[in-house]
Amino acid sequence: MKIVILYEELAEYLLVSVAAFQNKYRAEIHLFRKPVNKDAPFVFNNTDYFHIHNRNNYDTHELISAVSAINPDMLFCGGWMYKPYLIISKKYKSKIPVVLGFDNKWTRSLKQQIATSFNKITIHKYFSHCWIPGNPQVEFARRLGFNDENIFSGFYSCDYYKFNSLYFKYREYKKKKFPHRLIFVGRYYEFKGIRDLWNSFISIQKENPNDWELWCLGTGDIKPIAHPKIKHFGFVQPKEMENIIRDCGVFVLPSTFEPWGVAVHEFASAGFPLICSDEVGAAEMFLKNNKNGFLFKAGNIHELKNTMRKIISMSDEQLFAMGEKSAELAKQITPDKWADTLISILNTRDKN
Repeated sequence: MKIVILYEELAEYLLVSVAAFQNKYRAEIHLFRKPVNKDAPFVFNNTDYFHIHNRNNYDTHELISAVSAINPDMLFCGGWMYKPYLIISKKYKSKIPVVLGFDNKWTRSLKQQIATSFNKITIHKYFSHCWIPGNPQVEFARRLGFNDENIFSGFYSCDYYKFNSLYFKYREYKKKKFPHRLIFVGRYYEFKGIRDLWNSFISIQKENPNDWELWCLGTGDIKPIAHPKIKHFGFVQPKEMENIIRDCGVFVLPSTFEPWGVAVHEFASAGFPLICSDEVGAAEMFLKNNKNGFLFKAGNIHELKNTMRKIISMSDEQLFAMGEKSAELAKQITPDKWADTLISILNTRDKN
């Protein structure tokens, strides 16, 4: 089997899923992508399982020729914004499964309504199937004209086995003394709600001083705020996360825009209670309100503060029990399940 993946920014979790597929099914996989983002300078492992190509090294004709030389049995395209990818997709659509990937949620915006009216007519010139993260994207996929039998979910799987192994490794450690530290992992951008998080945490500390800290991992265009109980780590490579996961207790993602959020799955797998805004797509699958964490209205600082107060007021036993529930919910998506979905899409090629 030969598979071509036309992607935007490469992420470690995709490589882990591809490696799981190789371990189970074997294939020749070629992945074309943009250069690494300066705000997320990942150093990737697990690259021996496939061929990685920098798309900036090809003009459109050369990119088409490179894919043609591979002669794939399936093609996956991450999004519809890069024209050369669309040209390649259209070329193969009538021959093999050509799968569209996206994480946009259906928001009923005027822009989306116009887009679906247009794309419903044109999208099937390029794609036969779509593969999305989960339920928040299903409605959009249907409005783009995909039938349910051609819609597959579970595209974003974190490195489940790594994070879940840390859950088991430090389970007794946290059961004895639950770490009173909130952790944020993400880019320091406005839509991540990072200012709201800092301001809410500082306000709580002023109103009701306590022993909780806030640890933040990431970089971006927002200057880190200075506070004695807020610690900034900058960008942290995945392989360097273990001690931080050991020493933190509750994951928080207050984004005002977050179609999915793989970090939610990562920290659920590691057994963390979760705090998420209602704009975080992954919360639909991995956060059950009042069971393993709390949801709040995105952009509402009052709700965010109250949610954080709830967490801080809970006993260590209650927080630990929430983390146990998170670890259970995290099992819904794994790299092996990702691999099984990919093979099921490949098996539709005879119907094409």
